[in-house]
Amino acid sequence: MKFRRKDFFKAIALGTISMPFLLRSVLSDTKAQGKSANVSGRTYNWKMVTTWPPNFPILGEACQAYADMVEKMSGGRMNIQVYGGGELVPALECFDTVRSGAAEIGSGAAYYWAGKTPAAQFFASVPFGMNAQQVTAWIYDGGGMELWEELYAKYSLIPMLGGNTGVQMGGWFNKEINTIEDFKGLKMRIPGLGGKVLEKAGGAPVLLAGGEIYTGLERGIIDATEWLGPYHDTQMGFDDIARYYYSPGWHEPGTALEYIFNKEKFESLPPDLQAILRTASYYINNWVMARMEARNAATLAKLKDKGVEIRTFSPEILEQLRKHTNEVIADITAKDAFARKVYESYNDFRQKASAYANITERLFYSSIQAI
Repeated sequence: MKFRRKDFFKAIALGTISMPFLLRSVLSDTKAQGKSANVSGRTYNWKMVTTWPPNFPILGEACQAYADMVEKMSGGRMNIQVYGGGELVPALECFDTVRSGAAEIGSGAAYYWAGKTPAAQFFASVPFGMNAQQVTAWIYDGGGMELWEELYAKYSLIPMLGGNTGVQMGGWFNKEINTIEDFKGLKMRIPGLGGKVLEKAGGAPVLLAGGEIYTGLERGIIDATEWLGPYHDTQMGFDDIARYYYSPGWHEPGTALEYIFNKEKFESLPPDLQAILRTASYYINNWVMARMEARNAATLAKLKDKGVEIRTFSPEILEQLRKHTNEVIADITAKDAFARKVYESYNDFRQKASAYANITERLFYSSIQAI
């Protein structure tokens, strides 16, 4: 049985074929083609570098869970040593480390590499864009993966999904944000397109790795920060040093995380190990989304009990940020042809997904509020 990449993802998503059966099929197909020599007893010892602090809850744990799953599925033939940000290389050097082959795998989010290729940002999150299920659908079954692979191939890399944060919170602030004017002069840790939107609003975006944010906020290097959601934000201690917690996370409505692989080393693997690495990525993508949703929901109740002031950005502020988002995207796509190609695909899928969501999810949530 042969599987194209799109068939691979569809089969698992629809539940029409199990992961173990799929892997057995890959093995039998390889043997049928007279390539059984590629399925050997050789052991591979790889390194994974990450942008996450060492042992970071969920995101760092997911990397170790990925490594553990790959080891078990491969019968011990593939061993991955995971290094948190700063343990082997600085957190934001993962891209170049994997590209050079100094490590075989990296874990992070594509918007961290905007300085290398602007188009990468669209594979992480777009302000006021698609949510987790929509961006996952675009990447797996709407043409996104093909574009992502085309882009990263220029850097000798292969991308795979590594989870999604879901809709994030809007961030922690040491002052109230009542009008768009309150963003002027504000130094805020915020990556990707959201950072460029903040700049349009008069703020100063600062890109800090996760392990540096608390110190930056505590020492006044930054005035505000976004990170993830209630669970992770309290793990970082932001609720102890910032007064106001704002919603919604307009800048990251469904942030896709990634695994990146050195292309030459990945393609040198036997087909069964390649399939195992892809299958583990698919599993971890769902693993992360489930834990983010469950733990954020539980932590929100604790934050309210603690007396944290949870505020909501006004409709007027969100409308201004939306306008700035359109300006930022127009600037990027006018200057970079591949970014324009990616965004056109993203936006076309978003329009269709939004039309469907308007008669399903939007009406459903409205009915809940009405009860």
